[in-house]
Amino acid sequence: MSSLLDIRVMPIRKIDKNWVADLCAQRWASNRVAVHGTLYTITDLQGFIAWHADARFGLLTYSISDNQMEIVTLDSLRPGIGIGTHLLMEAIQLARQVNCRRIWLVTTNDNTPALRFYQKKGFIIVRIYANALQESRRLKPEIPLTGMDGIPIRDEIELEYILT
Repeated sequence: MSSLLDIRVMPIRKIDKNWVADLCAQRWASNRVAVHGTLYTITDLQGFIAWHADARFGLLTYSISDNQMEIVTLDSLRPGIGIGTHLLMEAIQLARQVNCRRIWLVTTNDNTPALRFYQKKGFIIVRIYANALQESRRLKPEIPLTGMDGIPIRDEIELEYILT
């Protein structure tokens, strides 16, 4: 991939669902995500796919409720070249169009790349839910005990971006 300008972002289509399911199985150990006491089926969510030429390189899924957009998943298959940024900018644009007042998400305490990425994009940490992964593992037992860099996965960290 030569340039950020080569990345196109498009809504998920029916034809993309098998790819989404395969990506989720690879990246999330199943087609489900457990977060803040909620179990999402990723292929049931709306979202965006980042494309370069004829290949898919990233996925963002979201849920909108009560004038808030929750980013449920964001996966870049080539970190560091702008795929996540393109997906996030598309989500922000949509959230503004549908009059959301904020965008929010939850990540885990071990996910330092996500914490770094979102804070650089203007998100702020608003809550830390200590030991929240105990409940998430009841909903989705396949969540590992240890995550990135050998850090025990225990806590959920909520970040938000206020739309004005």
